[in-house]
Amino acid sequence: MKIGFIGTGIMGSGMIHNLLAADYTVNVFNRTKKHADSVIKQGAIWQESVAELTKNSDVIISIVGFPKDVEEVYFSDEGILTNSHAGQTVIDMTTSSPILANRIALEAETVGVTSLDAPVSGGDVGAQQGTLTIMVGGDKDIYQKMQPVFNAMGSSINRFGEAGMGQHAKMANQIMIAGTMTGMIESLVYADKVGLDKASVIDMTSGGAAQNWSMDNYGPRVLKGDYQPGFMAKHFLKDLRIVLTVANDLNLELPGTTVAEQLYDKMVQNPEWADLGTQGLIKLYESQNDKKGTNH
Repeated sequence: MKIGFIGTGIMGSGMIHNLLAADYTVNVFNRTKKHADSVIKQGAIWQESVAELTKNSDVIISIVGFPKDVEEVYFSDEGILTNSHAGQTVIDMTTSSPILANRIALEAETVGVTSLDAPVSGGDVGAQQGTLTIMVGGDKDIYQKMQPVFNAMGSSINRFGEAGMGQHAKMANQIMIAGTMTGMIESLVYADKVGLDKASVIDMTSGGAAQNWSMDNYGPRVLKGDYQPGFMAKHFLKDLRIVLTVANDLNLELPGTTVAEQLYDKMVQNPEWADLGTQGLIKLYESQNDKKGTNH
């Protein structure tokens, strides 16, 4: 089986590494070839375009930045569905719109191609270690056929229903992360203000009811001043906006997620912070509290 992989960023590079380690042949394409150098050195095969990659692969996986990128990758003249052939399977692992996932599934069917939406969670660490959580929507038989591919990249793989349901599951996941990220940051900001040892606070929370992935994984990075992205803040903001758009269509109020979206929007508006990891939100808190201290 030849796998075509589109997107060699923070997440994609780790996922490709694990597919290669599982002895898959992996064709790769990225808009910037330099960003694919590391996986090419590991044995991935560079393709000059999405069209070329599609024609030379049995399964095509995409994990790109934004829904507009997904649309271009799948529906442009050089895109996947324009250049696909019957019998292929396409898997979009970008966190994207459930509506777009349904559109891909419908248009894929018209050209004899099967599709799954399979967004992931677990950040750069999960991608590198092959321990991602993968949330799948699409046909059950195709899901089962692709299990070995998913197992190479993740340790928790679940199908949630037909096309689009993987993206809906990811939205539920991002709602929870919004709460744990703001909670983690506010906990550390509070601890710092009252003079607690922040490392001890992280250790304390990891052993009790407050334990959560965000604190365990991003708390230590914050203490080191490490704001490199395991997941970029601007991409998380994109996810929160998708959540709130879907929620609005459902007449569903999500006030906690709304506040998180507003906070990340303020962060991303600062050009120095936009490409930081989600843990970089603490810089917004520090900036706001510094201003309050100056006013007093």
